[in-house]
Amino acid sequence: MAAFVTKEAPDFTAKAVIGEEFSTIKLSDYRGKYVVLFFYPLDFTFVCPTEIIAFSEKISEFHKRGAEVIGVSVDSEFSHLAWIRTPRAEGGLGGLKYPLVTDMNKKISANYGVLLEEEGVALRGTFLIDKKGILRHALINDLPLGRNIDEAVRMIDALTFFEQHGEVCPANWKPGALTMKPDVGQSKDYFRKANA
Repeated sequence: MAAFVTKEAPDFTAKAVIGEEFSTIKLSDYRGKYVVLFFYPLDFTFVCPTEIIAFSEKISEFHKRGAEVIGVSVDSEFSHLAWIRTPRAEGGLGGLKYPLVTDMNKKISANYGVLLEEEGVALRGTFLIDKKGILRHALINDLPLGRNIDEAVRMIDALTFFEQHGEVCPANWKPGALTMKPDVGQSKDYFRKANA
């Protein structure tokens, strides 16, 4: 099953490190919450720890929105644990506030369309899954391009606003900004206000 926005997110059961404990998680067990599922190439690399730490430092922002964060790479749970225990000043994670999943058989990465087969690693994919398990947003960066964690938070805000109000969120929307009704006639109210 391939990941496709508007369709059910491909489920998986996989080994993970949560805190400093080995566990098994199943994506569908997170139903009822938003999930930000992100993929990164490898442990003990360069751009990856900056992203993983940035997600961890914003975890309260995700939790305030009823969202969980899950990271995935093709490394083993043992590699994840060693990296979590490595101090940040030495390129490690220095602790982590969400699960890191192991995808050693590369099936999860392949199902989400982020696997670089020749290199055997995943691209920097970020996926927003809604409370019903539907994939609502996907963004994939090439290996040298680190992602913006604030954008992941903004997408949850936009999705939540749409679910609660039925209005759609234009470019660069942030909470409190103008939205529009998804109707040819009624949307003109937004354009009048935005261009006043």
